[in-house]
Amino acid sequence: MRKIVIALSVLMALTSCVSKKQYAALEAKNKETQDLLNSCTVKLNACLEEKAGLAATAESYKQHNQDLISTSKDLTVLTTKGAENLEKSLESLKEKDLKISRLQDALTKKDSVTLALVTSLKGAVGINDPDIEINVEKGVVFISIADKLLFKSGSYDVTDKAKGVLAKVAKVVNDKPDFECMVEGHTDNVPYKSNGILLDNWDLSVKRSTSIVRVLTNDLGVNPAKLIAAGRSSYVPLVANDTPDDRARNRRTRIVVMPKIDQFYDMIEKEMKKQAK
Repeated sequence: MRKIVIALSVLMALTSCVSKKQYAALEAKNKETQDLLNSCTVKLNACLEEKAGLAATAESYKQHNQDLISTSKDLTVLTTKGAENLEKSLESLKEKDLKISRLQDALTKKDSVTLALVTSLKGAVGINDPDIEINVEKGVVFISIADKLLFKSGSYDVTDKAKGVLAKVAKVVNDKPDFECMVEGHTDNVPYKSNGILLDNWDLSVKRSTSIVRVLTNDLGVNPAKLIAAGRSSYVPLVANDTPDDRARNRRTRIVVMPKIDQFYDMIEKEMKKQAK
């Protein structure tokens, strides 16, 4: 009890030492300090949030910058590859242009040879006869001779008059070692009556072709390796087989004079190799 009385006495003494005015001032100061602390806390939190945002932005910029660097490297690689591909494409185009140019030169040369061959044949044959035609078809020279100049009706024996014409053709062919000839037999569409040797128009067209080939080789000295015998029967007519005159036109033998295909392409290939060096 005595201790309590002493404590109360001390408390009253302390209270009496601070005036109300001083207490109010201290309380106001304390509130001001607390407000300042609260304001600083708010600003600190704002700064921390801003810092976090800036850090995230900086990381984003850093990643973006890294992506740009990677993209730049990829573009450099792509640009290099693109330049290489472009260069290869240009080289390829140059090669193709060269091949086309050489092919055109070879074709021009072939056309010149063909024209010279037509002139030679026309000069050698020298017959102004509607039953003999010398022309160019699809890049090759052909001589078309009506069968009435070569054979008797239904026969495959070559007439003496035909041998005179074939002799002139043989001379021109022999002067052109780089050419070969295909002898084509053609008939009309009237069915051939079998005689026990020939069965049909196919047989007749082929037999007539081989008869011409034998005359050219055995009698006129044409190299057999340059000749091809072929029969076309009635399936490649010049005109419809409607009248006797039209059927007569379709009965014919065609001698096709053409450059050897392998030599023609060898000529082109040699030109290509020359330009590649």
